[in-house]
Amino acid sequence: MRFAKIVFMVAGTWGVVVLAPLYWLVDLTGHRYAPPTDYPQFFYGFLSVAMAWQIGFLVIASNPARLRPLMVAAVIEKLGFVLTVVVLHGQARLSSRDTLVIVPDLLLGILFVIALIKTQAIGQQRSSAEQKAATKKY
Repeated sequence: MRFAKIVFMVAGTWGVVVLAPLYWLVDLTGHRYAPPTDYPQFFYGFLSVAMAWQIGFLVIASNPARLRPLMVAAVIEKLGFVLTVVVLHGQARLSSRDTLVIVPDLLLGILFVIALIKTQAIGQQRSSAEQKAATKKY
């Protein structure tokens, strides 16, 4: 469970640090792509949803065993983005350089899967220990 706590704490912290400046650096995106002036709600909406997930990762870190079901959604959040970028690259809609942004999410997605598996093993050990304790009472 310590592994899951560390992974989700690092992921949430990293995400907040990386995403928060984008609220004030919207013009930075306009250097490589058209600035999101026509539809700013998509840009800021994406940031808001992404920031909410970072807070979710920090919440999961507070009690991974109890919040294990949310880890499934966290894996989908990370690997869903990776899959989206891979498909866009496969359709020649993103350059190879632009696909490099998936590296942190791919790594975190893999670590989330490992945390999910390790947390399940801990949960199974606890439940079998609880069953043994319950049978001893009778």
